[in-house]
Amino acid sequence: GVMVDVTSLYVVNKSGGLIYHRDFGGGKRMDTNDALRVASIWHSLHAISVQLSPVPGCEGIELLEADTFDLHCFQAPTGTKFFALAPPGTPQMPQFLRTVYEIYADYALKNPFYEVEMPIRCQLFDDNLESARRRT
Repeated sequence: GVMVDVTSLYVVNKSGGLIYHRDFGGGKRMDTNDALRVASIWHSLHAISVQLSPVPGCEGIELLEADTFDLHCFQAPTGTKFFALAPPGTPQMPQFLRTVYEIYADYALKNPFYEVEMPIRCQLFDDNLESARRRT
């Protein structure tokens, strides 16, 4: 299969707390404080975009395009946000983020030791995330 070219992945709970962050090689690695700041800022921008939208029922920013990267976002019905940075024009990112959400539902939410809204520390989540990057 083709590898999805994801630079980094973030999962933010409905309160804006970073519950998962992973860099996938390449580029400068982000320290934990910077990752927490990025998650918090994105959570706020996403919320503001819902309020600013002239279209009723807007669910927030799904794609932010910059010169050197695209930020793709998928918000689950529960309010948990999955967002990823990728090179501009990377295909299949919306499908990839939906797959990450399914992996979260299957391997974090169904894990009896996982507390909702808390950091995801689950080897099966990591392993399945890795295979999703390879097959999306």
